Amino acid sequence: MTDAELIDGLRAGDHAAERTFYERHVDRVYRLILRMSGRPELAQEWTQDTFLRAFSRIEQFRGDSALSSWLHTIAVSITLNGLRTHKRREAFAAPLEEATTVPRWTGESDPDLKARLKAAIAALPDGTRRVFVMHDVEGFTHEEISEALGVAVGTSKSQLFRAREKLRVALAAFAPTPAMAPPQLGKESA
Repeated sequence: MTDAELIDGLRAGDHAAERTFYERHVDRVYRLILRMSGRPELAQEWTQDTFLRAFSRIEQFRGDSALSSWLHTIAVSITLNGLRTHKRREAFAAPLEEATTVPRWTGESDPDLKARLKAAIAALPDGTRRVFVMHDVEGFTHEEISEALGVAVGTSKSQLFRAREKLRVALAAFAPTPAMAPPQLGKESA
């Protein structure tokens, strides 16, 4: 069955065409997602999501590219979105075993800090603020920011560096003294 016949069958809702399409591409899609995610359970789930989306959107396939390239694009999109969601969830989760070893922050927060932080972020230049929010607030990687904003990865990194420097200066009055500093739970790479 050629791709053209397969597409016609998929558009007609032919289950045999759906089965052929799935069997022809499932291994490649799974390997792609597994390489991107590094987790077999997520690769299985997102492979299934990829085919479900492909079946539901086959009418949107214009034939500008090969059917396999279109499916590849769907798989990448689902994986990147899934990784972002997964990263956000994991950022707020800690293993229960570590809960007893994490020291508690006992210092008082300045009520003015939130307002000053918001104002300092708003005062950043547009490009710098956009990269800062996408990276440090939303959890996007520099590669994802580069793709979304159409800038080089190095530009994204330098914009983030500038944003952090400006915020550090703007909020210097709120920097804790060593005696009241919160515990360092880990360093983040820019």
